[in-house]
Amino acid sequence: MSPTPARRPRKKKEEKPPARPFVAHHLAPRHEVLGEEESRKMLEVLDTSPERMPKILVSDPGLQADPKFVAQRDAGENLVGRLVRIHRPSQTAGTAVAYRVIVAPTGSS
Repeated sequence: MSPTPARRPRKKKEEKPPARPFVAHHLAPRHEVLGEEESRKMLEVLDTSPERMPKILVSDPGLQADPKFVAQRDAGENLVGRLVRIHRPSQTAGTAVAYRVIVAPTGSS
């Protein structure tokens, strides 16, 4: 008869580690959430309406890197409808600026 293998002690369920702060990747372009007044003025300058602007979800990871966005989100402010200025490096222009309007995920209010 072979000896019984020694039983390993059961591991206790480990608690989840604390959430790490979001760190932007060096290849992700810089996102900057504009204030309500600045968003309105920029729409006037661009001569367009929010419905015609490209969209970005409020849950987009690029927004997590903007401390202003995180502070406003944590304060419970409604960010839907605000503009986001995205700065991308460009070989010809130096920096290309794009705008997106923040939208809620589908099925959310």
